[in-house]
Amino acid sequence: MMASHISMLTTTDARSHVHLIVGSNPLAASRCAQSFNVGACPVLVAPAAAELHYALQKRVDTGEVKWVKKSFEENDALTLGREELGGVVDAVFVTSGPRDPQSAQVSSFCKRNRIPVNVVDAPQLSSFSLLSTHTDGPLQIGVTTNGRGCKLASRIRREIAASLPQDLGTACSRLGDARRRIQEEDHLLHSALADGGELDDSLDQTATFNKLVTEADLDAAKNRRMRWLSQICEYWPLKRLAAVSDEDVAGILTSYEGVNAPESIGRPTAKSDPSDRGRVILAGSGPGHPDLLTQATHKAIQTADLILADKLVPAGVLDLIPRRTPVHIARKFPGNADAAQEELQQMAIAGVREGKAVLRLKQGDPYIYGRGGEEVAYFRRHGLGDRVTVLPGITSALSAPLFSGIPATQRDISDQVLICTGTGKKGKPPNPPEYVATRTVVFLMALHRIAALVGELTEHTDAEKGTVKDVASSEEQTEGSATQEPSTTTNTPPKRTLWPRNTPCAVIERASCPDQRVIRTTLDRVVEAIEQEGSRPPGLLVVGGACEALYKSEKSRSWVVEDGFAGLEIGDQLDLAGSLGPISA
Repeated sequence: MMASHISMLTTTDARSHVHLIVGSNPLAASRCAQSFNVGACPVLVAPAAAELHYALQKRVDTGEVKWVKKSFEENDALTLGREELGGVVDAVFVTSGPRDPQSAQVSSFCKRNRIPVNVVDAPQLSSFSLLSTHTDGPLQIGVTTNGRGCKLASRIRREIAASLPQDLGTACSRLGDARRRIQEEDHLLHSALADGGELDDSLDQTATFNKLVTEADLDAAKNRRMRWLSQICEYWPLKRLAAVSDEDVAGILTSYEGVNAPESIGRPTAKSDPSDRGRVILAGSGPGHPDLLTQATHKAIQTADLILADKLVPAGVLDLIPRRTPVHIARKFPGNADAAQEELQQMAIAGVREGKAVLRLKQGDPYIYGRGGEEVAYFRRHGLGDRVTVLPGITSALSAPLFSGIPATQRDISDQVLICTGTGKKGKPPNPPEYVATRTVVFLMALHRIAALVGELTEHTDAEKGTVKDVASSEEQTEGSATQEPSTTTNTPPKRTLWPRNTPCAVIERASCPDQRVIRTTLDRVVEAIEQEGSRPPGLLVVGGACEALYKSEKSRSWVVEDGFAGLEIGDQLDLAGSLGPISA
C-alpha cells in the first residue's frame, strides 16, 4: 500500500478576502456560495458567452458575485485582488477539473507566485484542499481523506455530525463567552488593584469580585473558575453541554473553591457479579434510535458479560455498552454470512459454558428476518435450550413507515400489511407478492437488488410466463380436437396480478437515526431515484397506497427526498428538563 501524507489542517479568517473562481459550471456556483458565506468577495472569471448555472446567475444578479466577463488570464490573479495586497488575489479556485489543460497552467502559475490554488479532483495540482465541513454556529468540524475520496469524507462528516446533540454550537458560544468574561474580569480587577482604587459600579461587576483585594486572591479566583470551566468542557456529556443556558453560564462565572468535576460523569458503573450459570439472551435492538430499546434489552446490555452483535446494530445502541464489556461484531459480508453466523453461535456456546451471560444483540426484532428462530434451534441442538431467553425488539418493518409518516393500515386505504424479504436464501429472488389494492407491503433487505425487485413486481417471472404458455397450448389442443377430453389445470397456479408501475412507494433508510432519509416516489421511478441519490443502508422499501395516505405527491417531481429524524424530540426535551437538572457548584 502506498504511503499517504497528512496535511496541516488550519482555519482561515477569509473576511474581505478576494477569491477568484474560474469556470461557470455548478461547482463554480458552489465555490462562490462557500466563498460568500465565509465573508469573502467571490470574483467569477468566465467568458461573456458562457451559460451560467442558475444558482450562479442569481448570485451575480444580486451582486453577491462579481462577474468578469472574459477568459482567464494569468494577470487576473495579480490584479483583481485587494488593493492593500497590490491587487493579488487571496486564493484561486479552478472548477474545470484536471483534464482541462488550463487547470495545470493556472496551478503552475499560482504556485510560482505563492497564490493558494485549488483544482477540483486534482490534489496534485492544488496547494490546498477544502474539507467536508459541518457548521453549527461557531462550531465547525472538517474532515479530509487527503484526496483519497471526497464521498468517504462526506460520509464520515455526516456520521460525526449525526452523533452530536442539537444546539452544541450554541453551547460553544455560551461557554466561549464565559471564558472571555473570566479573562476580561480578571484584567479589570488586576487593573483596579494596581491603581489602588475600586471598580467603577457602571461596569456591572458582581459583588463577589469587589471582595477580592490581593493579587494572590485574584489569581486563585481566576484559576478556580478556569479550572471549573475546563472540567465542565472535559467531563460533562455533550448532551448536557448542549443544554447549557445563560443562567448556567452566570453560575459558572461565580468563584468556586475546591471544585472538581465529579468522577462518576461519563464513567461506567461497577460490574455486577456474573451469573452462576451461563445463559444466552437473544435481543432485538429496534430500528436504530437507542430510546426505542425495551427496558429488558437495555438491562441486558448493561449486565452482559459478553456481547455478540450483528453488523447493522446502530452505533447509538452500541454506545450504551459499558467499556468493560467485550464486544464482537459479526464479520458478515457477501459470501461469508453463514460462516460469520456459525462463528457467533460457537462463541455464544463457549461463553455460556464458561458461566457467562452472553447477549446476542440483533437489529430490529430477532424473529423478523433476524435468524432468531434458527439460533434458538441451534442452541437447543447443543443442549442449551433451557438457557435461552428471547427478548423482542421493535421491528423496522412497522416502525420505519411510522417514522416516515406512512400509516401501514388506514381505513379505506390499507386493510392488510405484508412483510417480505427482497432477497431469498443464498441471494435467490423470493416469490413476489401479487397486487392487492388495499395492501401495504414492506420489503426488507431489498435495496441492493431494487431493479430486479421492481421487475418481479410489475412483470411476470420466467416461471410464470412458462405457466401461461402451457395453459394456452393446452387450450389450443382442446379446441382443435372435438373428441379430446378438456385438459385440467388443477396443478397450475393462477396468474398473479401485477403491481401497477405508478404505485406509490417509499425508500426508508436508517430509520429513527439522526441521518434518516426517506425517498418518496413510485415503482417506475424508484430505481432511478436510488441510483441518483445513493444508498444509506440499512434500508427498506414500502409499497402501496398507504404511502400517500398522509402525503400527496407533486406531479412535477419524480421523487422527493426528506433528510433527518425528529420523531423523538419531545422525549429528548423531557429528558433534558427532567433528569439533568440545573448546574450546581
